[in-house]
Amino acid sequence: MFSYDDYREIIRIIQSTGRQCGYADALHRDAFIIMRHDVEYSVERAYQMAKVEQSMDFTSTFFFQWTNNSYNILSRRNMDMIKDMHERGQHIGLHFALNGMTDMEQIRRRIKMEIDILSEMLGFEITEFSIHRPSKDVLRENIKPDGILNAYQDDFFTFADAVDENTALKVKYMSDANHIWRYGYPDEKNITSYDKVQILTHPFAWCKKGYDNFNNYKALLQEKYIELVESVDNECKDFGEYKDYFLSKDVR
Repeated sequence: MFSYDDYREIIRIIQSTGRQCGYADALHRDAFIIMRHDVEYSVERAYQMAKVEQSMDFTSTFFFQWTNNSYNILSRRNMDMIKDMHERGQHIGLHFALNGMTDMEQIRRRIKMEIDILSEMLGFEITEFSIHRPSKDVLRENIKPDGILNAYQDDFFTFADAVDENTALKVKYMSDANHIWRYGYPDEKNITSYDKVQILTHPFAWCKKGYDNFNNYKALLQEKYIELVESVDNECKDFGEYKDYFLSKDVR
């Protein structure tokens, strides 16, 4: 359920409805399907997913984090990939991490600050954000900053303290969090049975082979390991003589 072929089938179903759109367009529609990606560990995996979408003439929204120890959003390589995604029609947004903040005014100020900085650094305007692991208090707050769209605002997401099969949903929400499809798999029935749909994926969970959770984690760590070795080598040649050794299968 997590291979690129599986993802292509989800795209095919969405395209068959004619209702695919981004957040700004969805505000003015009675029916929509929004595809969103929260990028947690790997810009490279997000870039590969964007290529899958491009091959099917499909666009979506990719949200990137500032405060993430797994990738540097401002590295030359990552910025080049994000800018290329933007130039090819993908929407780019901020994936905002609360990092322990609970004061709603502070959260609002911080979101605006991070969006402004990200816009300046990337060279194009950022107007959308999603929240990383949002608390119920934040979801209940329904944050709507002026001129900025929140993936969890009530136009795109139905908040309830507990969701079950009897919960009335203004928007059907499906997420692959923790390598498990929560609130239903985006098959034809779930996608077409609701007027308004938001689907969230995490690109690190997806790859060509569609691994289970353990093997995907193993592959992701290997990719990050290689990325680190190559990053150090590109930065300086202090360890150049050891590069091949640390990329050998015996070390990994």
